[in-house]
Amino acid sequence: MPLHTTSYGDHGSRIVFCHGLFGQGRNWTQHAKALATDHRVLLVDMPDHGRSPWSERFDFVAAAAQVAELLSADDPVALVGHSMGGKIAMVLALQHPELVERLCVVDVAPVAYRHASEFVRYIDAMLAIDLSTLADRAQADAALVAAVPDDGVRGFLLQNLRREGEVWRWQPNLELLRAEIDQVGGWPAGALDGTPSYDGPVLWIGGSKSHYVRDDYAAAMEGYFPKVRRVTIKDAGHWVHSEQPAVFLEVLRRFVD
Repeated sequence: MPLHTTSYGDHGSRIVFCHGLFGQGRNWTQHAKALATDHRVLLVDMPDHGRSPWSERFDFVAAAAQVAELLSADDPVALVGHSMGGKIAMVLALQHPELVERLCVVDVAPVAYRHASEFVRYIDAMLAIDLSTLADRAQADAALVAAVPDDGVRGFLLQNLRREGEVWRWQPNLELLRAEIDQVGGWPAGALDGTPSYDGPVLWIGGSKSHYVRDDYAAAMEGYFPKVRRVTIKDAGHWVHSEQPAVFLEVLRRFVD
């Protein structure tokens, strides 16, 4: 099955958004609607997320290939990816440069991260909820407070809780993501050995309060993407596009225009 997508706009150049871990395409709706006045925007649910199909293992190369199936060399896109989606977008640009006219990477680097414990805690708390006896979303919210005390993060996770008839279910493939969390936080360097660098323009956006984009990651970024330009947005953490949406949109708009 193809990945689930949502489209906005009917003219102009094409922009494609890839969300991060626990996200879904609709997380970008606010930005998509703003950009749709001048662009054709496609929001994609990544594999094992949202309404896209589940897989048997997590693989950045395979995920990038699935997103690539939505694109065409006759209509190369501005590809935007955040966190996990940023890594998928980077792999896609490196392996299928003819599909990507320009690339925007949001608060992630082409490196392996070693701080997956917080995500494991989130997943364990989500899986611990007995969905068969769940009365409403408020009950789920209360059940997550101890493991996820931040209201914003908890609300973000609860967007993945979907009711179908009388049955509640989590949209992400939580069991797989927990089992392969090291792969999710990793980087497929071996699979990219011998792959030429991507020569299109690249915008690397980070949040000033985030630890995902650091000076010592610049060499890796520039090695894969020699035409990269780095922008840091003040008063923003890892979810820079939701914490500073107006500033993020202005920076992105200048890049894609």
